[in-house]
Amino acid sequence: MEAERPKSANISECEEEIKNIDWISCKDFTIEAGEQQIRQYINLWEIKHPGWLYSIQFLHEQELEFKKQYQYRVKWSIPTQTAPIPRATASVYFIIEISRIKPDTLPVDVHFLIESNRSKHIPGRTSFREKWLMDVLENKALLMDTIDF
Repeated sequence: MEAERPKSANISECEEEIKNIDWISCKDFTIEAGEQQIRQYINLWEIKHPGWLYSIQFLHEQELEFKKQYQYRVKWSIPTQTAPIPRATASVYFIIEISRIKPDTLPVDVHFLIESNRSKHIPGRTSFREKWLMDVLENKALLMDTIDF
């Protein structure tokens, strides 16, 4: 009798699928396309709290020796009927890089940073955590409680 082989799975129970999109090629990039792609990528995030809203703002373009960087800010908040202007917001900064040395048919390089956190996250390698946004809001609320106006 032959021993049963273990079944292999693409994703183990302790791992989760890291979602990503097909990022635009360097030659096809525009500031507007970058914003659309960020929205498309954010739509893959598993956000559990139904009240989150966000807006995207293009901040600036920076010329470097071997690449051009485009920076966007995605500002998140949870407005409510009783507090339509939230006490605090949390920002996620996206940097889209266009290489000057790689073939322009390759996709743009993208990474993002959470406000007040130095960790660099790369789409396709990092799973976004809603907790990161909540931590920023909670830390700001704690700070606001210590300030007397």
